[in-house]
Amino acid sequence: MPHQTHPRGASMDEVWTIDVVAERFTEAARTARRLPRVAVQGYVSTWPVVAQSELEAYPDREKLYRLPPPSPKDVDLMLEVMQWVQVLELDERHLVWMRAKRYDWREIGKRFGCDRTTAWRRWKRDMQVVTDKLNAKAKPSANRL
Repeated sequence: MPHQTHPRGASMDEVWTIDVVAERFTEAARTARRLPRVAVQGYVSTWPVVAQSELEAYPDREKLYRLPPPSPKDVDLMLEVMQWVQVLELDERHLVWMRAKRYDWREIGKRFGCDRTTAWRRWKRDMQVVTDKLNAKAKPSANRL
């Protein structure tokens, strides 16, 4: 039987960690930011997106440029992460996504009416819940071999 891997190349036999799960949330937030804006239907450009070098793509350093759209693989990984948050309550989801978007702990604490250390502890607990769920899901497939 061939050895199965995660989309990012990690072995399915590996154990999920809080750091790996947090990084996946951060990548999902970046991908969501790169998705195309919702526009009025009917106005479509048929021109392909052209990848250029950084100097050609961003010649004016003062101008704010939009990131290129994410790849289909990035969107698939983002959708997988969005399924993970289903195990969390609504406030826990907000906390996890705020941190994935790189909000400062102080800002997160203000949003939830707590100290930044308490916000960090809650985030850590929420990440542990997701990590435990992913590890529990991975164990049965390893035992079937």
